[in-house]
Amino acid sequence: MHRRPTRVLAVSAATLTALSMAACASSDREETSAGGGESSGGTFVFGAAGDPTMFDPAFATDGESFRVTRQIYEGLLTNVEGSADLAPALAESYEASEDGLTYTFDLRDDVTFHDGTPFDAEAVCFNFERWYNFEGLAASPAASEYYQNNFGGFASTPDVPSLYAGCEATDEFTAQVQISQVTSRFPAVLALPSFAMQSPEALEQYDADELGGNGDALTYTEYALEHPTGTGPFRFDSWDQGNGEVTIVANEDYWGDAPGVSEIVFRSIADGNTRRQELQAGSIDGYDLVAPADYQTLQDGGFQVLPRDPFNILYLGMNGGNVEGTNANPALQDIRVRQAIAHAIDRETIVNSLLPEGAEEAIEFVPPAVDGWTEDVTTYDYDPDLSRQLLTEAGALNTTLRFYYPTDVSRPYLPDPAAMFEVISQNLTDAGFTIEPVSLPWNPDYLDAVSAGQADLHLLGWTGDYNDAYNFIGTFFADAGGGQMKAEFGGWSDQAVFDALAAGDAEPDIDARGELYAEANAAIMDFLPAVPVSHSPNALVVADDVEGLVPSPLSAEDFSTVTIGN
Repeated sequence: MHRRPTRVLAVSAATLTALSMAACASSDREETSAGGGESSGGTFVFGAAGDPTMFDPAFATDGESFRVTRQIYEGLLTNVEGSADLAPALAESYEASEDGLTYTFDLRDDVTFHDGTPFDAEAVCFNFERWYNFEGLAASPAASEYYQNNFGGFASTPDVPSLYAGCEATDEFTAQVQISQVTSRFPAVLALPSFAMQSPEALEQYDADELGGNGDALTYTEYALEHPTGTGPFRFDSWDQGNGEVTIVANEDYWGDAPGVSEIVFRSIADGNTRRQELQAGSIDGYDLVAPADYQTLQDGGFQVLPRDPFNILYLGMNGGNVEGTNANPALQDIRVRQAIAHAIDRETIVNSLLPEGAEEAIEFVPPAVDGWTEDVTTYDYDPDLSRQLLTEAGALNTTLRFYYPTDVSRPYLPDPAAMFEVISQNLTDAGFTIEPVSLPWNPDYLDAVSAGQADLHLLGWTGDYNDAYNFIGTFFADAGGGQMKAEFGGWSDQAVFDALAAGDAEPDIDARGELYAEANAAIMDFLPAVPVSHSPNALVVADDVEGLVPSPLSAEDFSTVTIGN
């Protein structure tokens, strides 16, 4: 049985949402009415899996950058601790108009940015207008991917529709945001770190939008590298790029509860075994992406392994795009070949041998906790004999496939890419395919190659940003322009899938929307542009004297609650 999650996104529930959020905010205010105060002290050293790119969340796409910026910045909305559901942050409450096109946000009146400037409705509108008015390199997909995925076009691209239609400060602490169409993405996207509130004065002082380089290799401004300025419980202190260390310090003027530590150091340690050894040696206090094989060893050693609820998908991408001009393997355009690949994968062995306890076999591209998940989809059980039969019928036995997989990385949905490749590669070989392996470093080589459509097959995944099916299947399979899906999702075109996704996204009624997304999931699994593999929990680990770290299914942990014992 799969529980339908609590949702607060539908227009029909807007009034209830506003009331419930206001109640939560009122309770929070009573508990933290004094605000600020001194932290209980100490330094928390966290082993990150890689270096951040920079610290302007509007231009970030990587988890290590977001891990840091979440502590520095806050958005209008956030997520309930340990959940994917919405909660108030800088907005105490919000209410939607009857037509679902205007959202009124009532803001906290006791917040300042780290540079001492006030947070108010004018600052909110400044941020929305900043995103909408990106131009040049700032408007390139490499720079503002999250804005384009969620809001669409800019003022400088009038031929590309934009979800954003305007913002007005109706009084000092009330902001009205207009959108151009009803969508399940709004206001949920406002909890994403990309849409955090930043100091207008600091953005202007340090020319935050004047990016350099080119669309393939951007260079960032002094703001993004040295002066990120938000309202969060921590302030930026320094970035020692040579030693791979970012230091943030407690914000003594924070409007809420004081952080539990005075300082956090994020230390980049790419290798998972090295992270574990550093924790065991006492050099760090915690790290992310614990290898499943290390759970018991760490627990036996007195460390606290903190699993997240699975809110992700690992999939096998297939680049056979049926759009003329794509760099595609024509054999994959035959549905029987794609079905043969799907039937060849031994998900049970993958879940039981490569992933931690609690992992699940995936039958579609959303986790079971997300509204729109349905059992009523075409499923592809492990059956190598059927795979070989389908290949034979298609005249494609012994088809060669370039199978790309990443190195030097561990992802929440893919803890050991090489091991995952070995299992799936052997599955496909057993079914009658010839596999040509290609391994590349994760960033940028692998990601660039996949985005360019160089791989016939590739391993990728997604951890949800918020609790809505479109965040998974819309991101993957909606029309990305030109009547086709993004290159990293195969460059496919299927109007039935596009129509089903558009219908679900535009439906304001929450129950009806879930039914439409179920139909979209069914259409996707019939067309089969990629193969879902698994949903996997992943875990953080901390030392025995660390308290207060609550794992998030979104990998969106708030480190301000962390304390370290004596």
